[in-house]
Amino acid sequence: MGQNDIMGILDDSADQFLRVTKQFLPHVARLCLISTFLEDGIRMWFQWSDQRDYIDITWNCGYFLASCFVFLNLAGQLSGCVLILSRNFVQYTCIGMFGIITLQTVAYNFLWEVKVLMRNLALVGGLLLLFAESRSEGKSMFAGVPTMGESSPKQYMQLGGRVLLVLMFMTLLHFEASIFTIIQNIVGTALIVLIAIGYKTKLAALTLVVWLFAVNVYFNSFWTIPAYKPLHDFLKYDFFQTMSVIGGLLMVVALGPGGVSMDEKKKEW
Repeated sequence: MGQNDIMGILDDSADQFLRVTKQFLPHVARLCLISTFLEDGIRMWFQWSDQRDYIDITWNCGYFLASCFVFLNLAGQLSGCVLILSRNFVQYTCIGMFGIITLQTVAYNFLWEVKVLMRNLALVGGLLLLFAESRSEGKSMFAGVPTMGESSPKQYMQLGGRVLLVLMFMTLLHFEASIFTIIQNIVGTALIVLIAIGYKTKLAALTLVVWLFAVNVYFNSFWTIPAYKPLHDFLKYDFFQTMSVIGGLLMVVALGPGGVSMDEKKKEW
């Protein structure tokens, strides 16, 4: 069996998976995507005083402003999750989530932590894909009415979302001399390149979903660590961030790569 035959079988399997799951896959993708915001909003509730004190000490802004910061994160993230899951005001909610990610990146000094910064950018990528989906839904009422270039912004949002999403996997690359690590890096790099350029996108995204989920469960198993240990919170934070990126990748599977992709250009050849 040749290489083209194998790729054809794998492509058919990815298409079959999409046909079987198309009714609920977007809902699962949304739930995964908002999971880190939901977890962080709940964390703000249960760790209110700790979060407030950290912001106050770091920025010397006083209890009132520090409390406002915690409240904004708590209310903004939890209400945003509800709106996204209920498909209400999704575009405005995504903009608000962009603002919260930016605020947290600055407030917690993530600008200088490359790994965390790249993961936050991957979250932005997932939100861009969600924004693109909601933009399409919002215009569905005008189906059949010809317009000029209305899909272009959506296509470029999907491109930007794909490129930012793959930053998550780049944080998992390790530079070690073992055969397993080298193979993992090569395969992982190939997958993220395919997703970024939009070639065999659904198959590459599904493969990366399986890979990321396995890595996430193995390395970020916070449930095995007692809740009173700091490591529990760190692993929990990483676990749900990775689940959000998995949600973004599932959005790629459900929506396709968009117009700015090799998969789309192949249809014109």
